[in-house]
Amino acid sequence: MKKTISGIRGIFGEDLNLKDVLEFCNNFSSLIKSKKCVIGKDTRPSGQMVKDVASASLMKNGIDIFNLETVPTPVVFREARNYGAGLVISSSHNPLEWNGIKFIIEGRGINEHELPKIIEHQEILKTKIGIETDLSSSYIDDAKKIIGNVENNPEIVIDIGGGAAKGFAPELLKKIGCNVLSINENLSECTRGPDPTSDNLADLIQATTKKEIGFAFDLDGDRLVVVRNGKKQSADVTLGLGVAKSLELGYKKFVLSIDTSVSVEKFIKEKGGTVQRSKVGEANVIDLMLQNNAQAGGEGSSGGFILPEFNYCREGILTSGLIASMLGTTEFNEILNYMESYYQIRDKTKIDSEFHDKVIDEIKSEFSKEYSEIISLDGIKGIIDENSWVLIRKSNTEDIIRVSAESNNEEKCKKIVKDTIKLVNQSYEKIR
Repeated sequence: MKKTISGIRGIFGEDLNLKDVLEFCNNFSSLIKSKKCVIGKDTRPSGQMVKDVASASLMKNGIDIFNLETVPTPVVFREARNYGAGLVISSSHNPLEWNGIKFIIEGRGINEHELPKIIEHQEILKTKIGIETDLSSSYIDDAKKIIGNVENNPEIVIDIGGGAAKGFAPELLKKIGCNVLSINENLSECTRGPDPTSDNLADLIQATTKKEIGFAFDLDGDRLVVVRNGKKQSADVTLGLGVAKSLELGYKKFVLSIDTSVSVEKFIKEKGGTVQRSKVGEANVIDLMLQNNAQAGGEGSSGGFILPEFNYCREGILTSGLIASMLGTTEFNEILNYMESYYQIRDKTKIDSEFHDKVIDEIKSEFSKEYSEIISLDGIKGIIDENSWVLIRKSNTEDIIRVSAESNNEEKCKKIVKDTIKLVNQSYEKIR
């Protein structure tokens, strides 16, 4: 089981059980000052069971529940702004046998100071039982107000991935003026995995042959991957397009995760904007945004664009509309042309969690000998030159160490990743 600011995640029935759900939600009750909580789930088979138990645990402690049923994660975040707290029953991009809980306070994910209060037992004073009310969301109408109308009725294909974006992403895009074809709508018939950043998206590539663009979502609808001209784009491109739209709207202050493409940062600075870098992880990006009143940004590795005025989370559905509104514009082509000369590779190697810190310390020593600049904000990032870098960090969600790299030379990028994974595995063998 993983217990991080990204939420609680585990294989349901093995290392995440209903008893755990009761305990964590009991503890979460102590953080809910409004005594109100919005709850929703994705399409995982265990979702209804976990949601019912989570709701019961909160209501036992006097929390009123506002039930959204099956909705994308951004919808829960949006409504949690109005009610004070939220729960998302989801394990995001993890395999179907996993499930988990994302905790929301005042419209944002929990931070590192709040996490211990959820994973360590809290005694809650007995109070009256909370009530449960069904809730419908104004999310689509609210998103349309941000995006506006799209001209020329672009032809768009959406790969739902069997997830909760069904009924939200298609409806939003239709409402702003797009012609929409949906594929992989139902989980039982879906031909791809839960994570569009790692899947080859063969069906979507085929379906977009004569369409303007394709969008692929993960199970809870916060991740977005773009397919354009028969090619799956890197996850960073999603963020880059969102950034380009933000710049067009006049925004200048951005926060990017440390593993986001350097091309996005360079593009922002060339347009007169400023960039601060955060640790990897949606909650870390948002925490720095709030500290510095940033206007936009996100996490390139997850295809996650964040627009704080609308939502304190990765916004796959809103972003699909924002990108659709840019089709055919100078800004759309400019950012794609700018980013296409950079190559990002994100890989991983299985390392037992108990050795993560020791491996990273070992690598830090090696990086210090080889690279002129070392950044220890999150894991270890080695700056190779102005266009190339490599980052190793322990995963927040899996028993792996992630290796990310970028360069303006594809072969160079491949070699950086290959050599770094070899170094990580050697270090692991050395210390265990």
